[in-house]
Amino acid sequence: MSAPAYRHARVGGCVAATLEERADGVRVLRSAEPLGGFAQRLTDSLEHWAAQAPDRVFVAKREAGGDWRRITYAQMLQRAQAVGEWLATRGLGVERPIAVLSDNDLEHLTLALGAMWAGIPYAPVSPAYSLLSQDHGKLRHIVQTVTPGLVFASGPEYARAIAAVASTSQGSLDVVLTNGVLPDRDAIPFDELLATTPGAKAAAAHAGVGPDTIVKFLFTSGSTKNPKGVVNTHRMMCANLQMIRQTFAFLEDEPPVLVDWLPWNHTFGGNHNVGITLYNGGTLYIDEGKPTAAGIAETLRNLREISPTIYFNVPKGFEEIASAMDHDDTLRESLFRRVKAFMFSGAGLSQSVWDKLDAHAERTVGERVRILTGLGMTETAPSCTFAVGTDVRSGHIGLPCPGVEVKLVPMGDKTEIRFRGPNVMPHYWRAPEQTAEAFDEEGFYCTGDAVKFIDANAPLRGLMFDGRIAEDFKLSTGTFVSVGPLRARIILDGTPCVQDVVVTGLNRDDVGIFVFPRVDECRKLAGLAAQVPAAEVLTHPKVVDFFQQLVDRQWHAGTGSANRVARAMVLAEPPSIDRGEITDKGSINQRAVLSHRAALVEQLYDGGDGVLLPRRH
Repeated sequence: MSAPAYRHARVGGCVAATLEERADGVRVLRSAEPLGGFAQRLTDSLEHWAAQAPDRVFVAKREAGGDWRRITYAQMLQRAQAVGEWLATRGLGVERPIAVLSDNDLEHLTLALGAMWAGIPYAPVSPAYSLLSQDHGKLRHIVQTVTPGLVFASGPEYARAIAAVASTSQGSLDVVLTNGVLPDRDAIPFDELLATTPGAKAAAAHAGVGPDTIVKFLFTSGSTKNPKGVVNTHRMMCANLQMIRQTFAFLEDEPPVLVDWLPWNHTFGGNHNVGITLYNGGTLYIDEGKPTAAGIAETLRNLREISPTIYFNVPKGFEEIASAMDHDDTLRESLFRRVKAFMFSGAGLSQSVWDKLDAHAERTVGERVRILTGLGMTETAPSCTFAVGTDVRSGHIGLPCPGVEVKLVPMGDKTEIRFRGPNVMPHYWRAPEQTAEAFDEEGFYCTGDAVKFIDANAPLRGLMFDGRIAEDFKLSTGTFVSVGPLRARIILDGTPCVQDVVVTGLNRDDVGIFVFPRVDECRKLAGLAAQVPAAEVLTHPKVVDFFQQLVDRQWHAGTGSANRVARAMVLAEPPSIDRGEITDKGSINQRAVLSHRAALVEQLYDGGDGVLLPRRH
């Protein structure tokens, strides 16, 4: 049988590596391709493209009426210089930076570039910490960490959060809003910033910006403790964008076009995707959709209209899009018209969705489209490894980018991956102890992620993800449970009704699971109306039978106590962002769930109400 054809997309960078093997079992991987020269400041790219392609659209977003509002490179440079001049007069800086509370939009990006121009750091904060949180605990922690002198939001819906910021901040605090007014304090309209005439203040400030100037503070998701402020410098971000350009060589063949929703308070959306656009003179269409049953409609609308050259999403987004293309030829033809590659991040893409994307591509353009993946994190700006071949599968993370050193350190029966390179953060902001803990004696950043070789006999085929070291535990028998692979197996097997899984069993005799269900999918399965509450949905006979069969399959699929599910409970109460059970990007914090639901853990092992036991015959 002949190998499938793939649409030609030039790649490089991560296709070959050298391997150093040390006597203590440590191995070091390095890209066979050296890192090329890169810009000194992100705004250098803005200036470059404003001169080379002034009328090319840099960024666009739909207005209320449905039309796209577009900003060219020349227009964005003028906006950034105007905003930079205004900011340079407000006494802002590293000790009094900018806090951005609201979501992706044109004003947010303009403010960010204006701050970069004037050398003033900013901190994009998850909107969930303002709009969904009831106690604003994480928002207050971030404000206490960065001590902002200015807060920006899109409108008065952020009034409660702004009040929390004001009560937590030290010293005076300016508030800038795109629209509307606040009930209890003055707010400066964003139009005032745009109306400023660029002058000497911003020019002097810009002249002082260099590779080590802080661009932003990006906060980790806080999956185990309070969020940590990661210092992102121009050197980190520009080096990483050059690494990506060398890896995705097709970015140089034509200006990239992105249709993207990924939030800018995360490194994937805010550094990787916005950065790819700016660094390579591309166009970013801001997608207000989300990978949910309700939010996907806007994404599909945008993709029917705009054909991207490279497309990024989380696995759930690709799942929704792949399903929609089953009966939407316009969507399918638009998406595949010129796309060179797909890339996912945040979790593993199920093989069934992967196969469906391949099938849609072959039906539409007669060949497959590369599906890329890799490993990156907030602390590394983000990209460190990529898997770019045509034999990539879910779980693969590939080989190091040019300029990145990958250190593989044995940790019991696991191997931790560590990184060193110009894209790695200098430190956490105002957290010297956490910074010291984050680096080893050679200056490698310690990720806490476990990896293994795809083929132990051919290590240069690349690496695959092997879970989080801190999540793993031992049963009472001393048997080690590897949580990541087991979780991934159960979530895949539980499609479409399983959202996530928490694995239990520390110092117990067997493995159990808590299942967070996709209640909307369970309603569909049971044929129930949208208003039926979750607790009633989960007791419907068809839904109970679905999860009973899942538990039965997981029991029989196990090869021993470490990967055989002996008990399960489906939880009606969703994970809480205020309790730290889930991050704003949807990642489950296993430790927090087990801690806050300790009584349910006891119930799971006592065999109380709601416990599903496998039928073992």
